[in-house]
Amino acid sequence: MEFIPTPKKVRERDWIPSLIWLIPILAAVIGISLAVKTWMQRGPEITIVFNSAEGLETGKTKVKYKEVEIGTVQSIMLSEDHSQVLVTALLKREAEDFTATDSRFWVVRPRVAASGISGLSTLLSGAYIGADAGIATERTDKFTGLEVPPIVTRDNSGKQYVLRADDLGSLDIGSPVYYRRVKVGQVTAFDLNDDGKGVTIRIFINDPYDKFVGINTRFWHASGFDVQINAGGLTLNTQSLVTIVLGGLAFQSPENPGPSANENTAFVLAENQTNALKEEDGEVETILLNFEQSVRGLVPGAEVSFRGLQMGHVKSIGVQYDPERKEFRMPVLVEVYPGRLGQNFIEDRRSKYTPQQHLQLMIDRGLRAQLRTGNFLTGQLYIAFDFFPKTKTATPVKKGVVANVTGISASSGLMQLPTVPNSIDEFQTQASEIMLKLNKVPFDQIGNELQQSLKALRHTLNNVSQLMKKLNNDVAPEITVAIKDVQKTLNAAERMLSEDAPLQQDLRQTLQELTRAATSLRILTDYLEHHPESVIRGKRENKQ
Repeated sequence: MEFIPTPKKVRERDWIPSLIWLIPILAAVIGISLAVKTWMQRGPEITIVFNSAEGLETGKTKVKYKEVEIGTVQSIMLSEDHSQVLVTALLKREAEDFTATDSRFWVVRPRVAASGISGLSTLLSGAYIGADAGIATERTDKFTGLEVPPIVTRDNSGKQYVLRADDLGSLDIGSPVYYRRVKVGQVTAFDLNDDGKGVTIRIFINDPYDKFVGINTRFWHASGFDVQINAGGLTLNTQSLVTIVLGGLAFQSPENPGPSANENTAFVLAENQTNALKEEDGEVETILLNFEQSVRGLVPGAEVSFRGLQMGHVKSIGVQYDPERKEFRMPVLVEVYPGRLGQNFIEDRRSKYTPQQHLQLMIDRGLRAQLRTGNFLTGQLYIAFDFFPKTKTATPVKKGVVANVTGISASSGLMQLPTVPNSIDEFQTQASEIMLKLNKVPFDQIGNELQQSLKALRHTLNNVSQLMKKLNNDVAPEITVAIKDVQKTLNAAERMLSEDAPLQQDLRQTLQELTRAATSLRILTDYLEHHPESVIRGKRENKQ
């Protein structure tokens, strides 16, 4: 029988454990690759300080630039003094430029401001942090967030300028700036000056309109309405309906605007267009006026004119007691521009006289200041300079002490100009004198006497009425009969004097006889004149 070898038992190899180890290895590789990728894509980590964390959530709130995500909020915590919140955000590597020291961050949420309504999209998506990349070369990881979104970001083309003004008016961040009624920019910021005597306003003019801003450009408030009432009627002017509600600015260049202004050039902001575009008036002189009448209706800034030409304005109004006369004076300081009276006036003044001497010459000729009513509806007054030759000679102008006048120290010496009351004050004075005289009239006594006279007159009228009644009843019938008799007499006379009446014919014949008798008498007289002897001898016989 053939020998058959016994088979050997060989254990089958188990491949299952080796395959299981592949899974963690693969996971580790993937994890390492993701970590490496995340580390390679990881950007800088920054901390932003805000006053409030309203609308912000850790791990959800995004950091966006132009609606593109550039980072995510990692943590939110309070500061040590609990007055602010510290928001830590992780930026992407491509957002490294946002670590420049002049970068800006703010929270975008629904807002209603002067510039309009913004952030409405966050009503559904939630708030996020907006960013504006800086241009500085220095880097930092700590920033102070803006509580209000910036009006202009650095990617906007244009220039910023600085305006100096006495007050802000109705302006606000986002208020429009107009050039020839075209919106070309907006207000970006404002701040009170360190001395508290004015405000500094920053504006941004969009490209290409910034080329219209020259070194001689004039800016003014264009807020609300500009109403003027003059001889031409009522004039209403406004830049747009927006400026009525939100305020605004406007600018314009004169005929010679000069070269273009560099960025951050400072300009003076005028109150209105008239003041902004007026020409330079040269030197200004301050003159003191002492009024002895009420100055109600006169306010600082009121017009000072010479025969309708505006020469200056009122600077301040005060009060001063005169111990010698025991009266009060109302000192008024005015600033005038002599250059507005023409070049000939200035040359004559400078060539021969000092300002004090020239003013005295004008006073000797009757130059005076007078309060006049500028508007009967509001009672506003203005000061008019004019010549009053019939006024009494004024005392020489002296530089004296000025008291209780705003803006002038007690030791200041000023030129003084005499004043005269206006016609209305004179009329009131005369009216007061008339009233005093009328008060002295004994109206009560006159009234009593008049009442007695009226009673006597009434009694007389009653007597006359009774007399008239008696005449109507007694005398009137007799008068009627007499009138009838007179009428009959007149009728008879008319018949007697008619042409065909016998009396007329007899009278005519009588007149003819008288005429013939007169003729015979004339002949006799002539004959006796030539032959007086005929009276004795008789008439001679005519010889044949």
